[in-house]
Amino acid sequence: MTSLDKAERGQAAREISGRLASELTETARLAAPIALTQLGQIAMMTTDLAFIGRFGDEAVAAAALAGTVYFVSFTVGMGLMSAVAPLAAQAFGARDPRQVRRALRTGFWAALLVTLPIMMFPLRGEAILLALGQAPGPAHLAQTYLFGLAWGILPALWFIAIRGFMSAINRPEPVLWITLAAIPANAGLVYLLMYGKLGLPRLEMFGVGLATTLVNFGTFVAGLCFVTLRRPFRKYQVLGRVWRVDWALLGKLVVIGAPIAMSFLMEYGLFSAAALLMGRISTAALAAHQVALQVTAILFMVPFGISLAATVRVGQAVGRHDADGVWHAGMAALWLGIALAVALTLAVMLGRFAIATLFFGEAADGAVALTATLLLVGATFFVTDGIQTIVVGALRGMNDTRVPLLFAAVGYWVIGFSLAYYLGLWTSLGAIGVWIGLSCGTAVYAVLLILRFRRLSGRLP
Repeated sequence: MTSLDKAERGQAAREISGRLASELTETARLAAPIALTQLGQIAMMTTDLAFIGRFGDEAVAAAALAGTVYFVSFTVGMGLMSAVAPLAAQAFGARDPRQVRRALRTGFWAALLVTLPIMMFPLRGEAILLALGQAPGPAHLAQTYLFGLAWGILPALWFIAIRGFMSAINRPEPVLWITLAAIPANAGLVYLLMYGKLGLPRLEMFGVGLATTLVNFGTFVAGLCFVTLRRPFRKYQVLGRVWRVDWALLGKLVVIGAPIAMSFLMEYGLFSAAALLMGRISTAALAAHQVALQVTAILFMVPFGISLAATVRVGQAVGRHDADGVWHAGMAALWLGIALAVALTLAVMLGRFAIATLFFGEAADGAVALTATLLLVGATFFVTDGIQTIVVGALRGMNDTRVPLLFAAVGYWVIGFSLAYYLGLWTSLGAIGVWIGLSCGTAVYAVLLILRFRRLSGRLP
């Protein structure tokens, strides 16, 4: 090799490193406010649960049942709204502001069209829960809560669409500001409506749900004000001809979004099924599983934010017809996610006993020990779960959602649930075996997604 060849290779390597570093910076800048927004959503949910807990164990159980019914239905709309970000990002990358506007407008119409069918589930929650064998008392309380929650579905979906639009044009910060303002507003409304303060009627569980609905309307109105009145959003004129339904783009949004919704349901269904397995093992196993899963949910918000950023960055590169950009965007998001997931996992491993004690107290030695063990076993799960959500986000940026749905079925159910069922119920591993199964299934899913991304990014022109 001549010195000239070496110099050229060195220059090429420096260019690749420089571009990857630049992409890493942009991804982190985009992901940080998104991840903080998701943590803000968890903070509001935790606040609601803290207030509900003052009504006793039955109220907490009712809230859990209500959350199950609500989330299963809401996930359908959330999956459809997730398609707004890649469509808008691709249009932004192609420098087509009209198409960016159409993506958000179509998201508004999609949310409006699916909200009524979605609402049927929470409005009939008590009947559904009774049919599933739940006790009448908690089922009735859950229905009271759901009557307050159901009316906030539409503004919540519209706000998700606005979030996707803002992220697609690299300006996700207003959604974070709105969410941070919503946390104390939600707590105040819950307190006032739950206890009937300041002359308001005492609404108890219904009041908690109604407070969430009012906050959802408030966040949507705030988001709409940003996108219509503030720079740089207002130049897109997102409400221009909003009365016109773009049926072609709506069909494309459904094609992209429906598999996302089904993937969400598969993942949620797996963890619900794992909880049922834990219940068959022992009450202590179920309690430890729920705590470990809550820790996982909090950790998950960081890679989830990176995943949404990956969707946007990859989508923008697709819009520019930049094959190298697609690869760099996906790899930057992946390496950033792995680094953060490993750091957070190590922190959980080191502090697992303290975390378990925080939930159970020092008296419950058995529950603390089992929870700490599950957090240790779940270390690989935390990392692979972060990897899969980031890579699936990158694939969504290329509008690839149907094959990942098939991978989710294989990874989560064929492998993950089968192993969890066998190791949990047919071996001496018990609860630990269930988490080993979850980890193995998620690892397979992550590997399949990485191979898919490599293949698709390599075929781009």
